Amino acid sequence: MKFTLSWLEEHLETSASLDEIVETLTRIGLEVEGVEDKAKALAPYRIASVLSAEQHPNADRLRVCKVDLGDGAAPIQVVCGAPNARTGMKSVFAPPGTYIPGKDITLGVGVIRGVESAGMLCSEAELELSEDHDGIIDLPEDAPIGQAYAAYAGLDDPVIEINLTPNRGDCTSVRGIARDLAAAGLGALKPERQLPVEGSGETPVRVIRDLPGEENLCPAFGLRLVRGVRNGPSPAWMQRRLVAIGLRPINALVDITNYVTFDRGRPLHVFDADKVKGDLVVRKARAGETILALDGKTYELDPHHVIIADDNGPESIGGIMGGEHSGCDETTTNVLIESALWDPLNIAQTGRRLGIVTDARYRFERGVDPNETLPGLDLATRMVLDICGGEPTRRTLAGEIPDTSRIVAFPWSETKRLSGLDVPPAEAKAILMDLGFQISGSGDAVKVLPPSWRPDIEGKADLVEEVVRIAGLDRVEATPLPRLGGVSKPVLTLIQKRTRAAKRLLASRGLLEAVTWSFIAKEEAILFGGGDPSLELANPIASDLSDMRPSLLPGLVKSAQRNADRGFGDVALFEVGQCFHADTPEGQTMRAAALRRGTARLEGVGRHWDGGARAVDLFDAKADALALLAAFGLPVGSLQIVHGGPDWMHPGRSGRIQLGPKAVFGYFGELHPSVLKALDAKGPLVAFEITLDALPAPKAKPTKVKPALALSGYQPLSRDFAFVVDAGVEAAAIVRAAQGAERGLIADIAVFDVYEGERIEVGKKSVAIAVTLQPREKTLTDAEIEAISERIVSEVAKKTGATLRA
Repeated sequence: MKFTLSWLEEHLETSASLDEIVETLTRIGLEVEGVEDKAKALAPYRIASVLSAEQHPNADRLRVCKVDLGDGAAPIQVVCGAPNARTGMKSVFAPPGTYIPGKDITLGVGVIRGVESAGMLCSEAELELSEDHDGIIDLPEDAPIGQAYAAYAGLDDPVIEINLTPNRGDCTSVRGIARDLAAAGLGALKPERQLPVEGSGETPVRVIRDLPGEENLCPAFGLRLVRGVRNGPSPAWMQRRLVAIGLRPINALVDITNYVTFDRGRPLHVFDADKVKGDLVVRKARAGETILALDGKTYELDPHHVIIADDNGPESIGGIMGGEHSGCDETTTNVLIESALWDPLNIAQTGRRLGIVTDARYRFERGVDPNETLPGLDLATRMVLDICGGEPTRRTLAGEIPDTSRIVAFPWSETKRLSGLDVPPAEAKAILMDLGFQISGSGDAVKVLPPSWRPDIEGKADLVEEVVRIAGLDRVEATPLPRLGGVSKPVLTLIQKRTRAAKRLLASRGLLEAVTWSFIAKEEAILFGGGDPSLELANPIASDLSDMRPSLLPGLVKSAQRNADRGFGDVALFEVGQCFHADTPEGQTMRAAALRRGTARLEGVGRHWDGGARAVDLFDAKADALALLAAFGLPVGSLQIVHGGPDWMHPGRSGRIQLGPKAVFGYFGELHPSVLKALDAKGPLVAFEITLDALPAPKAKPTKVKPALALSGYQPLSRDFAFVVDAGVEAAAIVRAAQGAERGLIADIAVFDVYEGERIEVGKKSVAIAVTLQPREKTLTDAEIEAISERIVSEVAKKTGATLRA
């Protein structure tokens, strides 16, 4: 919401400075976004008289001008290229040292084609006042020489922009803002001087509300005809204010409706009565109907949209935008002025469906003052008569103004109870009455009637908010919370704890946290097992962000590729976030995922002289996943690693992590080449994804506790075994079998070689393991070591069918 200082002062009698007004607006909840003060920017510019404008001796299109600033000093020489520069005219002069915003330069004394020039005569485009750059500003003969141009042109009026919360529809008008400032003690609200316009004769155009059972979509529709108007440019003062707040003046009739919209928060519309055929009918649009709107675009309508139509068809999208066919232009002589009420919810839905944002929609969807419907019509009529002339008819009203009055029982003590601020009842009563509330009763509790322009006031808490924001939140004393006795109980849930733990663990492994969109393209969702119609967004922010994500990997893959496209190919990323498989609470899961690309392994990144750079593989992703599960206290040694992952993973280079067929936690491995191609990404890319919700909860009282640290004083020893097994046997099965042979002495088992090829039978493979024995009570003898080795070989052979490789 924008307005100028002089506009505000038409409604508010105040001696406060601009800084005081800005500070007070923010203090009472009308946050100031910015203040544009052109007077400061245009301060150096002065009105000057061109004493002479002679042809430049060395250039056909340049003139050498002598400029008088009216200060008694010698005329200033300026070289000017404007075609309208002439002797005797008055224009705007910028001296050396002035910044020219339209050209982004700072003037200096220069020489142009051999002739010195000290300053510049300016066009409106160079001052960013308009797009007119055909010539320098041509001022009237009575323009005072030497006066500041900003003051002369009325450009010294600061423009204030405030950011409104959706509930403050009353402050979408300058008068509403003035009312709040007056209540805050910054002046007095000037009384309205508005007399109703009686008119003569009936309005010949009838209004028919054809909304059976849904009259609430347009509760009231006021209309009046004004004959014999002269529709030309609006007055200069009105144009200046509209331009200042970012509106383009069109013609007097249209400008008046825009002015009333901002001045009183009462959107209006004008029809060229000679272009309207038959009666005006407020109805729902029919399938297939279209309208060419005032913005020059054609909109397809459907039965959700409420329109104003005549015998020609749709003439206006009710409460949002009028149609071009019945719009007013310079030929308009008879005008219909409309002031109607529209349903806020339907206005918001229609605006979103059609993608139209207008000042009228902005106000109607927040709720306008229903009691201002007919006074707004009279105000617009009075302005039309004053500016355009004409003869008005009596106003007509279809429907009736709804009664929105409601009584709120309000104990004065409620302010202290809810806010902690002790406002005396007399002060609180004065605040509410200044804001337009009516109060009856006495004592500790009163009855409050909110004004018609405050539809957001529903209960006692709303009244407390009004009292506190005007009294001042700075008056609320800071009171520390009482200290609790003893140690506070944990408040985080298990999933919250695991979410935080996952982030810490993954970051400690050299992965960088990424935060990607929760929405992805439908094609990408289908690639990763999603694409359910229930997860499509009704109003996506972009066409490629249409579905809720079923996995964290699409966002991580695309982020990694963007880094690679910018020269950072070795990247390791992780994300902990929500994924979606249904539109129910159960269909939403918390997951942790990580991705490595290029040579971004745990040991380091990039090429090195020792040849240590190796591309990431599925075992890097497996290590990350198992490290995460170990951090959660899961028995990693008992987990099953099953060959193969979901469809979007490489079928031969991926695996699932589970405790059993029905307890699958996640997966790891390389991304499928076809998926990488669809995402326009290049590998190698390895990743894992763990569903945190699927992990078993720790036991309340664990049956096993971590044993006491036992350090052995005896030397450990290692023995290597190479087993020949079927190619389909997993190395993990050999490790588990060997571990069970002698749990008391075996401290570690590591797979250090897997071989298939020459001297190994087809369909077989060799798996070599290193077994570390740690004596606890005495040094092992050769016989004891040999016995343990035989038990290891026997157990592995029994469990896997392996034979010891010769």
